[in-house]
Amino acid sequence: WGIDYIIGLQKNSTLEWFSAVPAQALAEQYDAAGTKQRLIGEFQYATRNWDRERRVIARLEHGPHGPNPRFVVTSLDGDAADLYERLYCARGEAENRIKEAQLDLFGRRASCRLFDANQLRLLLAALAYTLMINLRRLALGGTELERACTATIRTKLLKIGAAVLRNTRRVRLLLASQHPLKHVFVTAARALAP
Repeated sequence: WGIDYIIGLQKNSTLEWFSAVPAQALAEQYDAAGTKQRLIGEFQYATRNWDRERRVIARLEHGPHGPNPRFVVTSLDGDAADLYERLYCARGEAENRIKEAQLDLFGRRASCRLFDANQLRLLLAALAYTLMINLRRLALGGTELERACTATIRTKLLKIGAAVLRNTRRVRLLLASQHPLKHVFVTAARALAP
C-alpha cells in the first residue's frame, strides 16, 4: 500500500544474540573509559510469523546501569543513526505531549455515565492543552519555563496567590509580592497583552 513504518521492537534472545558482539565491545569500552558508550547499527531479521526478513536498527548503550539495547524495525531507507535519532526518537517527544494532556490536564478523566459529559471533559482538556502550548510558545520563550512541562507551568506559574480587581474600564491582577516567578508571570502577561 506504499506505507512506510518505523516501530519499536521488543527485545528477545535472538535480537540480543545478533547484537552480542558489539554489546560486549561497548561493555569493554565503558569499563576502559568510564563514560556511557553508544552504538547504532542494523541487521536483517524475521520472526517465525513474518513473511520475510526486515531491516532492524539496533541502538546499543552501555553505562553505569549496564547494557540498554533498543531495537526498531523499519521499511525506510537511509542512515540507521539518522532514522533512529531523527524519526524514532521524535515519536517519544510526541508521546510525552500526549501524556501531559492525559495526566496533567486531566484528559483521560471520563468517569461520567453520559457520553456528552465525557466528551465535554475531553474537549476542555484539549482546549487547556492548546492554551498551554501557545502559552509556552508565545509567552514563555527566553524564560526558565520555556521548555517546562505542563505540570510545572501549572504549579509554578498559574497556581499562585493573586487578587483580581476589575472596574468598568479595566481588569488588574495583583500578584503576591513574594511569588518567586513573578517576573516570568509579568513577562508572559506582557507577551500576551493585545
